[in-house]
Amino acid sequence: MTKIGKIVLSYSGGLDTSIILKWLQETYGCEVVTFTADLGQGEELEPARAKAEMAGVKDIRIVDLREEFVRDFVFPMLRANALYEGQYLLGTSIARPLIAKHLVGIAREVGADAVAHGATGKGNDQIRFELAVNALDPSMKVIAPWRQWNIRSRMQLLEYAEKHRIPVPSDKRGEAPFSIDANLLHTSTEGKILENPAEVAPDHVYQRTVDPVDAPDAPEIITIGFERGDPVSVNGKAMTPAALLTELNGLGGRHGVGRLDLVENRFIGMKSRGIYETPGGTILLSAHRGIESITLDRVAAHLKDEIMPRYAELIYNGFWFAPEREMLQALIDHSQAFVSGEVTLRLYKGSASVISRASPFSLYSADLVTFEESTIAFDHHDAEGFIRLNGLRLRSWAARNGR
Repeated sequence: MTKIGKIVLSYSGGLDTSIILKWLQETYGCEVVTFTADLGQGEELEPARAKAEMAGVKDIRIVDLREEFVRDFVFPMLRANALYEGQYLLGTSIARPLIAKHLVGIAREVGADAVAHGATGKGNDQIRFELAVNALDPSMKVIAPWRQWNIRSRMQLLEYAEKHRIPVPSDKRGEAPFSIDANLLHTSTEGKILENPAEVAPDHVYQRTVDPVDAPDAPEIITIGFERGDPVSVNGKAMTPAALLTELNGLGGRHGVGRLDLVENRFIGMKSRGIYETPGGTILLSAHRGIESITLDRVAAHLKDEIMPRYAELIYNGFWFAPEREMLQALIDHSQAFVSGEVTLRLYKGSASVISRASPFSLYSADLVTFEESTIAFDHHDAEGFIRLNGLRLRSWAARNGR
C-alpha cells in the first residue's frame, strides 16, 4: 500500500463516512482531516463536528458553500435548461464538482497526499468525484474505501461500527435504510422499496413537497426577475442566489411542485430508480424558458435545445471541469446577454405554469404577429415564394419516387 501522510475526507457525519473515517485512521495510520460541505441540505452540521472530535480528528472543516453552490454551479446549469434524459434536474450531479474543488483546495492547504470519499463502487458519485479531482490536481491520490475494504454487506458494516463503538442511529438497524442525498437544489431518495420500479413510492419518501392532491386549492401567483439569464428577484424583492432558491423551494414545496419518480441510466452501466424533489429548480426551469421565449432568436434557441442533452450528460457523468463542458458553457452564457425581464407563474397542484412574460429586450412584436391590420409592412405574397423554395427538394424527391 502506498505510504500516505495525510488524508482529507469528504465527511457527512453519517454512518458510512464515520466508519470510513475510522477505517482510514486504522488502515493508513495517518492524520485524517474532515471536510463537511454545507450545501443547504437542511441538517444541523454541528453533530458532524462532534462525531469527528470523538474520533480524534484535530482538523475539522465545516464550510458554508450555499452561495457558491447556487451562483457558480446551479445557475450556470440552469442557463442551459439542463435536464438529464429529459427529466432529471441534476441535483446530486451538480454538487459533486463543488465538493471535489474544496477537497482538493483543503488538501493543498494542509499538505495532504490524498483525498477520500464515501461513494460506492456501483454509483455515479465515485466517477464525479474522481474525474473532478483528476482535472483539478492530477497528482492528488484518491482513496475510495468501498472499492478497497473487505466489507461486503450491510451486516458487516454494522458489525464494524459496533466493534469500534461508532454510534448507529436506530433507523439504520433492521431493514436497510433509504439512501438520501440533499442540498439546496434537491433531495434524492433511493433504496428499499424503491428498488422495485413496479412498486409505488410510499408517501413518507417525500420530504420537501406536499402531495399535489393535498396542495392548496387556490393557486399562488409569483413573479421572478431575470438578469442575463440568472434569476435575481422574487415578487420584486432582490435576493442572493441561495436565498432566492430557498424562497422558491418553500413556495414550490407548498404547492407540490417538482416531484419526479425516475428510472435513469447510470454512467457506470446500470439502471436505477430514484425519487427526486426539486421544487425551486422546477419553478426556475419554467421561468427561464419563459423569459427565453421572448428574448432569444429562434435559431439560437433551437441550437441551445440541441446541445442541452449533451451538456446535461456531461454534468451527469462527472465532466464539469472538462474542456468540452467549458466550451459549451461559453456558448450558453453568450446566448444570455439579453435574457432579462420578468416572468409570472401560477403554482397550483404540482404545476408551475408561465402565465406572462415581459422584457425590455423582447423580440416579440404584437404588431407583426397580429391578425388585425398591421403598421409593419408584411407582404403575404412573400410566403408563396418562401414555401415554393422550401418545397423544391420535396417535389424533386416525390418525382423520383413516382408520387
